[in-house]
Amino acid sequence: MAHKIIIAGGGTGGHIFPAIAIANAIRKIEADAEILFVGAKGKMEMEKVPQAGYPIEGLEIAGFNRSNIFKNILLPFKLLKSLRQARNILQRFQPHAVVGVGGYASFPILRKAQKMGIPTLIQEQNSYAGKSNKILGRKANVICVGYEGMEAFFPADKILYTGNPVRGSITQSAVTKDEAMRHFGLMMGKPTVFAVGGSLGAKSINDALLPRLADFVNKDIQLIWQTGKGYYETAKSAAAPFSTHVKVFDFINVMDFAYKAADAVISRAGALAIAELCVAQKPVIFVPYPFAAEDHQTKNAESLVHKNAALLIPNADAGAKLANEALSLVQNKALMQQLETNIAPLGNKNADMTIARAILGLIK
Repeated sequence: MAHKIIIAGGGTGGHIFPAIAIANAIRKIEADAEILFVGAKGKMEMEKVPQAGYPIEGLEIAGFNRSNIFKNILLPFKLLKSLRQARNILQRFQPHAVVGVGGYASFPILRKAQKMGIPTLIQEQNSYAGKSNKILGRKANVICVGYEGMEAFFPADKILYTGNPVRGSITQSAVTKDEAMRHFGLMMGKPTVFAVGGSLGAKSINDALLPRLADFVNKDIQLIWQTGKGYYETAKSAAAPFSTHVKVFDFINVMDFAYKAADAVISRAGALAIAELCVAQKPVIFVPYPFAAEDHQTKNAESLVHKNAALLIPNADAGAKLANEALSLVQNKALMQQLETNIAPLGNKNADMTIARAILGLIK
């Protein structure tokens, strides 16, 4: 009999792509496993998951809005509705196990699954657990973590240190430096920086780079710049006079090419970004998003900084410091080598398979 598994969560690529990696790993072990994703209506998982070949159902759920308190008035009603929807999905699909990967849809499904006695597994990506996962962790069967020291948030006997899953297009990439440079229209032999603010872009990173594009040309340093859709036209217009060195994209689908082309990376500090950079073994300057729940991105980044495996610039300082730091880094071969050496042991290419085995172990 084929096992049925629900994977719940999403909201950003940082939750979606690891979830898809876990699903793919389950299918490698058990080809006929039946996998259903549950996400939040209107979020990017509703598009990305079907593109990866998996069915998905959406819940009427939203997160707490920290910037506009009045938008939270309907939140309790949406939560109640999503809990009813979660119960209906569980009763209809009858899963053998439910996995939560973080994001709005994760809480209602796991909460209901636990009340119904269905085995649950949490994949906690960050170095600082959010409130929802701390609540769910009390009754979860297994909690897979990407960082050490998570006993501060979860029962120690439930924790399985797995690292964070990285999509196969990166862990199994065979692209060469030359192929990557040609893909982006870049010149071989010139220092190259890759700036990425996550799937939606990062305003502080974009704003810091925009007025300094001429400096990249003057110092003969190339820039691959993923801006996000909202900033793309502004960046494209600003970069037009510097197109020999500055390549602007709203979104990059072939991240393995971008990592291979780059000598150094500017990035937010979400768990997925960090896991990928550790696998890619790239010197990185983190600019953590300061409004993430419990400021977990800063804590994620600090875990690498304390091991001399990355640099960190606070979001508020990006405008004054980021461009100078990036231009300086790619010209400092000794520092780049040190960062590369220290980040390399932190990469884990097999986290998805370890988590998949833990999920199937719950059933068997």
